[in-house]
Amino acid sequence: MKGLRGSVVLALAGMALCSQLQHAAAGELTIMATGGAWQAALRQAWFEPFAKKAGITFNEQEYTGELGKIKAMVETGDVPIDLVTVETSTVLQGCDTGVLVQLDYGKIADRSRFLPGTALDCGVGIDVYGDVVAYDTTVLKQAPTSVLDIFDTQKYPGKRALRKAPAQNLEWALMADGVPIDKVYDVLATPEGVDRAFKKLDTIKKDVVWWDAGAQPAQLLASKEVVMTTAWNGRIQSAIDHDNKPFALVWDNQIVEYDMVAIPKGAKNVDLAYQYLAYVAQPEISAQLGRYIPYGPVTTDATPFVPKDVLAKLPTSPDHMQKYLVANVEFWGDHGEDLVKRFNAWLAQ
Repeated sequence: MKGLRGSVVLALAGMALCSQLQHAAAGELTIMATGGAWQAALRQAWFEPFAKKAGITFNEQEYTGELGKIKAMVETGDVPIDLVTVETSTVLQGCDTGVLVQLDYGKIADRSRFLPGTALDCGVGIDVYGDVVAYDTTVLKQAPTSVLDIFDTQKYPGKRALRKAPAQNLEWALMADGVPIDKVYDVLATPEGVDRAFKKLDTIKKDVVWWDAGAQPAQLLASKEVVMTTAWNGRIQSAIDHDNKPFALVWDNQIVEYDMVAIPKGAKNVDLAYQYLAYVAQPEISAQLGRYIPYGPVTTDATPFVPKDVLAKLPTSPDHMQKYLVANVEFWGDHGEDLVKRFNAWLAQ
C-alpha cells in the first residue's frame, strides 16, 4: 500500500504540474548557465521540452559561475534572468548575502526525495558530477591512475591544467600531501592546513595552465597545450562520445559535487521559474539529462529511469566510487570567501 500510495501521489503531482503548464500565460523564462556541452545537454533534456510544454520562449545566457555577476544584477535592481545555475558553495554564499531567493519546496517537490545536500534553502540540485583528471591517450603512453598524479611532474612531465579556483585544488593538494580523505576538511579548516595545501600547489605552480570555463579542459587537451587536466567528467565524456577525441578519464580520488539551480532575488518570472523547477524534479524528467551528458540525477527515485548504457559513465557508478571525496558545501560556505582571497593573492605572487 505504501508503494501504491507513493505512485498515486507522484501521479497527482504530475497531473497538477501539467495543468499548471497548460494554463501558464505565454511568456519568457531566462536562465544563465555555464555554457559548453553541459548547457547544450540542459537545453536538449529540459529547456526545449519545458518550453514546448509550457508554450513559452526559453532564453539562455552564459557566465563563468561567479557569484559577483549575480550580486551585481541584484544590487542594481536590474535582474534580466529568472534562473541561474550555481555550485553548492555559491548557493550558500548567495543565500547568506540575500542574493538568492529562499525556495518554497511546496512548489517544487518533497525535499525527502533529494540526495543529502541537494535540496538547500536557496538552491535545488539538478545533477551529480565528478571532478576528475583527463588526458589524451595519444600523448601520455603511461596512464595516470589517480587524480593526484597531476602533482607528479617527474612521472608525468609537461604542462597540466587546473581550474582557476581554490575549491578542489586545495583538497587534492592535501590528499597528495598524505592527508587521509576523511580528514581533508578538518586539516583545511586550520591555518596550518591552508598553508600546507598552498605549499603543495607551489610544487606545480610553474607547470599549470589555469582554466575557468567548463569547455576549456577538452580544448586544452585537443590542442596538446597540456598533458593532463582536471575537468568535470561530463565535458570530457562528451568530447569522447561526440567528437571522437582519444581522451580518457581518471576516477580514483575524484571529488563528487552537485550542480544546482537558483532564483536570483528580483527575478521577474518567479512563478514560471517554480514551474520549471517542479518539472525538472519529476523522476522521469530528472533522469533525461544523462542521455545527453553523463551526470547522475539528484532525486532518489530517478535512477530507474536512467538509460542502462549511461549508468556505467556516471560518477556514481560503483566502479568510480572506490576512492572519492564528497565536496563539503558547508565548509566552502563558511571559508570560501577567505580562501578565494588567499588563492587570488597566491596566483598574483
